[in-house]
Amino acid sequence: MDLSPTIVTVFGGAGFIGTQLVQQLARRGYRIRVAVRRPDLAGHVRPLGAVGQVMPIQANIRNRDSVERAIRGAAIVINLVGIGNERGKQRFRAVHTLGAKNVAEAARALGVTQLVHVSALGADPQSPSTYARSKAFGETEVLVAYPGAVIIRPSIVFGPGDGFFNRYGMLARLLPVLPVIGGKSRFQPVYVGDVAEAIARAAEGKVRTGRIYEIGGPEVATHKQLVARVLADTGRNNPLLPLPAGLAKLMALPLAILPSPLITADQVDLLQTDNIVSEQAQREKRTLAAFDITPTAMDAILPSYLWRFMKNGQFDRQTA
Repeated sequence: MDLSPTIVTVFGGAGFIGTQLVQQLARRGYRIRVAVRRPDLAGHVRPLGAVGQVMPIQANIRNRDSVERAIRGAAIVINLVGIGNERGKQRFRAVHTLGAKNVAEAARALGVTQLVHVSALGADPQSPSTYARSKAFGETEVLVAYPGAVIIRPSIVFGPGDGFFNRYGMLARLLPVLPVIGGKSRFQPVYVGDVAEAIARAAEGKVRTGRIYEIGGPEVATHKQLVARVLADTGRNNPLLPLPAGLAKLMALPLAILPSPLITADQVDLLQTDNIVSEQAQREKRTLAAFDITPTAMDAILPSYLWRFMKNGQFDRQTA
């Protein structure tokens, strides 16, 4: 492969979306720095490109000096870093707001030509969720520091290794009854491959800069419908139990001590609001259409990995 001299720094590039994105960038011939807190745990990204094309490096977006070291010499910077719950020094404000500011300011100071910041659909400074507020404040900080940035807000992202459908598949296998919080809230799940392709095209300057893009899949479904879909794809019939928000928050309290809790009080707040592409974004063509990407349907992807939660695994697929 003829490698481009262009260096791309991807913060958080060893995660779920990041591994897909690194593959997309590697196929385009870029040299990629995968900036993570623990490079020793990011060895799986090295084989995603040619020998020496993908290099994990140490960086913590809470530390400005490490951010600058990771960016220096790069022409394109992509920030994927996000956390689902707070623990230790990893707080929503520190990561989503101040961390995003550090990356944007360093990108501007070091002459980066393209900055892509991945936020989340539902980011809102007035949201009851600390997560959603921190994401919105982070977007503001990015556009102040780097007005030409491209901000991408995906809805729930699905694909092998996702944290939504896989979690419900696991719960369906373990619990006789599946709790559903905010069952009427609407979501617009988007395939991880489409998200990665959109980020890569934004990094190449194929969409207007200085804008916020909202991306979702071709289908809108309620939370309850999505859980029911998991049951259908796994051949299970667990009853669904609607949980009021207050009760769900009480149940979340003892779970907060776990390293990776199943649900937090803040996530309960998130589940009470719709997570779909806005009508304004559709009118202004700030959706996947702007990237010239046709969204992938859930039916084309979910059965390819949810089969492992069937009672008899892959053998259920053969006898279905």
